Amino acid sequence: MPNRRPLTSLGTITAISIRKGETIMVGRLQGRSAVITGASRGLGKAAADLLASEGCAVALIDLKAHWAQAAADEITAAGGRAIGLGCDVSDRDAFKGAVDEAVQAFGRLDVLVNNAMWNLYEAVPDIKPETVDRMVSVGFSGVIWGIQAAAEHMKAGGGGSIVNIASVSALLGMPNGLVYCGVKAGVTGITRAAAAELGPHKIRVNAVAPSTVDTEGVRRVVSAERIQDRILQTPLGRLGSTEDIAKAVRYLACDDSDFVTGQLLTVDGGLANSLS
Repeated sequence: MPNRRPLTSLGTITAISIRKGETIMVGRLQGRSAVITGASRGLGKAAADLLASEGCAVALIDLKAHWAQAAADEITAAGGRAIGLGCDVSDRDAFKGAVDEAVQAFGRLDVLVNNAMWNLYEAVPDIKPETVDRMVSVGFSGVIWGIQAAAEHMKAGGGGSIVNIASVSALLGMPNGLVYCGVKAGVTGITRAAAAELGPHKIRVNAVAPSTVDTEGVRRVVSAERIQDRILQTPLGRLGSTEDIAKAVRYLACDDSDFVTGQLLTVDGGLANSLS
């Protein structure tokens, strides 16, 4: 059995082969390419970092091109292959154009990670039409447009893997989260329907459902008291990290999961199970 050993801080080598006395390091996604939305920071950036460390060329998409390019530059500086693209994923034509550009740059598309989301928590009496419109257009319609754009290239390439980021909120519900829970529940439905339709083309479609992830953004909008409550509710006794979610994305993106499709993988420290 080959030994596994660190490549960089971004991830680990997953296979080592010997050829004429040389050690050749090969990642799980060597020679493949991915498009990741909402990728300039947080969960999306962690996923881009980890996939890049596994040999995957990554196209980072975010609303502002300079956000995406700055994140891509970090990956390039660490030895990976990356480009940054600006795109509003709620715009079907713009999203398709960004995916096409990524394919032009890398010559193929093997993985799509639909991570982008726009969110505003509001109590039921306070929900505004503009809140619903934006959350649905980014978090629901954007997932559809991404699948549509990626599937075209994946069919031509003989298959691929699409990973949608859902949430345990789709399973549990939460106060002030009516629109968010609805959108993420919709993502789970999209995932199953797309898996059924695209499976014959060897395109797998799965979703990851995180619980609260410990990011600067979460710490900014969620009180310390609420965070502590969530930690106490979680059997494993901590919040999730962006790396926890990125590892689940890696699993669903690579051949380790090549007979897995239409599934919702909860990465929540046992939260959903303990509260159900």
